[in-house]
Amino acid sequence: MSNSAAPSVLFVCVHNAGRSQMGAAFLTHLGAGRVQVRSAGSAPADAVNAAVVEAMAEVGIDISAETPKVLTADAVQSSDVVITMGCGDACPYFPGKRYLDWTLEDPAGQGVAAVRPIRDEIERRIHGLLAELDIGPTA
Repeated sequence: MSNSAAPSVLFVCVHNAGRSQMGAAFLTHLGAGRVQVRSAGSAPADAVNAAVVEAMAEVGIDISAETPKVLTADAVQSSDVVITMGCGDACPYFPGKRYLDWTLEDPAGQGVAAVRPIRDEIERRIHGLLAELDIGPTA
């Protein structure tokens, strides 16, 4: 499958420093190039949450080089699936896009122990998303 035929998924949360970064990292890792993945925030933070970076490192995924990105209408329009994670009304809506709203606790200000269950729930949902997209995980 060429990359242009791959489905594209956008993860959105307010700060693009925790939940959306974990979602994008898991989908990138488990989708192994068979999904175009991006993430953004409606009000991006200056850096990815350190506890989130640590929690992802525990499962062998390095997101230490990632940086929060601003949400643009173009990013939404060029995505097949938009997964919102608590960004409320700040997420632009375009008819014809598939939207999923994943209600997850915000890891902001939490330690790594509190981030682990959020990370594990995101991973579980990514496995379900891959099945829905008819893409089996590689790991």
